[in-house]
Amino acid sequence: MTTAPTHLADLTATRLTAGYAAGEFSPVEVTRAALERAEAAQARTNCFTLITADEALAAAKESEERWRAGEPAGPVDGVPTTVKDLILTRGTPTLRGSRTVRAEGPAWDEDAPSVARMRQAGAVFLGKTTTPEFGWKGVTDSPRHGVTGNPYDAGRTAGGSSGGSAAAVAMGAGPLSLGTDGGGSVRIPASFCGIFALKATYGRVPLYPASPFGTLAHVGPMTRDAADTALMMDVITGADWRDWSQLAPGTASFRETLAGPVAGLRVAYSPSLGWDVPVAPEIAAAVRGAVDRLAALGAHVEEVDPGIADPVEAFHTLWFSGAARVVQHLGDADRQLLDPGLREICDQGARYSALDYLAAVDTRMALGQAMGRFHETYDLLITPTEPITAFEAGAEVPAGSGHTRWTGWTPFTYPFNLTQQPAATVPCGVDGDGLPIGVQLVGARHADALVLRASHALYEAGIAEIPAPATPGGS
Repeated sequence: MTTAPTHLADLTATRLTAGYAAGEFSPVEVTRAALERAEAAQARTNCFTLITADEALAAAKESEERWRAGEPAGPVDGVPTTVKDLILTRGTPTLRGSRTVRAEGPAWDEDAPSVARMRQAGAVFLGKTTTPEFGWKGVTDSPRHGVTGNPYDAGRTAGGSSGGSAAAVAMGAGPLSLGTDGGGSVRIPASFCGIFALKATYGRVPLYPASPFGTLAHVGPMTRDAADTALMMDVITGADWRDWSQLAPGTASFRETLAGPVAGLRVAYSPSLGWDVPVAPEIAAAVRGAVDRLAALGAHVEEVDPGIADPVEAFHTLWFSGAARVVQHLGDADRQLLDPGLREICDQGARYSALDYLAAVDTRMALGQAMGRFHETYDLLITPTEPITAFEAGAEVPAGSGHTRWTGWTPFTYPFNLTQQPAATVPCGVDGDGLPIGVQLVGARHADALVLRASHALYEAGIAEIPAPATPGGS
């Protein structure tokens, strides 16, 4: 065992499993290193609701025995993994950031499909990560668990709603995490925290229980790089009868498609989607650099907007209605325990009529058709992931922005939840304060492998090499 535990927490899942196979280090050593980082990450950023150290070490010992016998359970056997606290995980409460959820029950005896697949493949679960209450907004703070800070500056937000997962991965508390994305909720925090995340085509990753936000909500991998996400996708895209809307499992391994060419891809670069979004100059320059790198690899790049209108009002109708549904069963006393912002949007959502909802569905269908037509010409659409970098923690919107809801500062993400397209974020630089910048790659529906391939090419070309956040004590 030659690799120091200090460095084990910085390795990708792909590198870890190769090391296990070669006998360089063991799952127990790696899990101990990841747990040390988890404690440090929790102290700095408040990114965990629960760290399950004893259970993780027990699972790591079982994994160690499988690797010694040459019989790993799957491609993530022994890899430390975290799970957002919106996703059912057997044996641990799923509290959803809410004081209205009782920790003592139900029995917490069921895994969500993605968790079940990761468990079956030998993943070592370190614990549950923070979320805003019921995942309702694009930053991570909740009445139950408080504010989650950014690994690069704890006074800034980690983004949301998967901010805890993003912070954990960025700080070495496991290279893999499961998050959920309803309007950019894996891409926003991944961009703010300097990691990779993929919102796959809706239905590609089975989801259970069904989300009250309907088909806006996806389960997504959050990882150190695109190769690790491909590894996870090969595990979590397996069929599960509990999701009636799941897609048929793919026939090809996502890992095997990573090495495909970028040359010849038709890439549309849209700096602001044609909506006059004020993108920070440092972000615009970093995203332009990523686009230029794809062009240097042989992609045919054209600066062009997709010709769509901002669908924010339709998104609000669907999202706020879903929020109202989440809390519909609560009495007056429990409603007073809710995040005040959540209570506001629930009240608004409850006022929408069925005709309002169906009008939003019509807008959504028209948007999907427009993007389908756009992708007849272009394989990929590239935008900034966010027009800003991480702002003050504990606020829904940046001070002085004039925005009232989180959707005001994240215009590039929620449209592609409406259309169900695959979209990824790749770190592509830092601003003058050292805060990460992300570039978003969007593909046509079902083109998940293509999005991963182009993202992986950016990693291979070095565009995603940004400084890691400092770790307390160097651990």
